[in-house]
Amino acid sequence: MHIAILTFEGFNELDSLIAFNLLNRVRKPGWRVSIASPASTVRSMNGLALKAQVSLKDACEADAVLVGSGIRTRDVVADPALMSQLRFDPARQLLGAQCSGTLILAKLGLLQGVPASTDLTTRPWVEEAGVPVLDQPFVAKGDVATAGGCLASHYLAAWVIARLAGIEAARSVIHHVAPAGEKDTYVTRAMENITPYL
Repeated sequence: MHIAILTFEGFNELDSLIAFNLLNRVRKPGWRVSIASPASTVRSMNGLALKAQVSLKDACEADAVLVGSGIRTRDVVADPALMSQLRFDPARQLLGAQCSGTLILAKLGLLQGVPASTDLTTRPWVEEAGVPVLDQPFVAKGDVATAGGCLASHYLAAWVIARLAGIEAARSVIHHVAPAGEKDTYVTRAMENITPYL
């Protein structure tokens, strides 16, 4: 099971790295999580250099793909050569996006008939692309999900884990990382947000 996290120049560390950490807490044979980028190294919005583990081509073949956000997402969607490399298929892959990553899925035509969640900055651009945006942290339809707000990344990761490894695996991962004294609250909140879409 390969999960690729698309991470572009100017990426938001919270989106890519929280998902990377949570998804890697699933201990199943063959379970693999990779950072996929168009270049061998990308820099975050705050200057953190991150090496890609797989190519965009590899990501297109993954079982699940999460699209992280960043300050240069509008440059990504304005680059036909880059966008043409992103060939995803919700009939054979789970697809998820965080904040401005939602704009990438919208521009790829993967949110037709699917309401989305995104951050406040990206919302008008997603709506301009013809996708209605809901005021909630997580929404999914079938095999396509979106999350809005940096701290909603654990909902997206929990959804992927629940879909690919089971609900108890998702509960366990969220419980493990939740703050002491608030573990039950965090697990309950996460499950309340994703369960209607499983």
